[in-house]
Amino acid sequence: MTPALFAIACLLAVTFCYGGLCAAVPFGPCRRCRGMGHQIKTDRKGRIKRGKDCRRCHATGKRIRAGRHLYNVAARIHRDGTR
Repeated sequence: MTPALFAIACLLAVTFCYGGLCAAVPFGPCRRCRGMGHQIKTDRKGRIKRGKDCRRCHATGKRIRAGRHLYNVAARIHRDGTR
């Protein structure tokens, strides 16, 4: 197998695996709060306490994956164009 064919096969495998992941689990953890829904703060004595709610995920701890977002946009355009 030539290196070019191997690279194409690897890219196809990664693409299909990510597509399967987006189909099976469309929501991933929020990058800002790491899926907790809020920030972690410490008080003056060094004890851990809950901070403010995450503004990026609105305290859900989840975000939509990029591949799923692209699929939703394409499906919406197709649905609106075929009415």
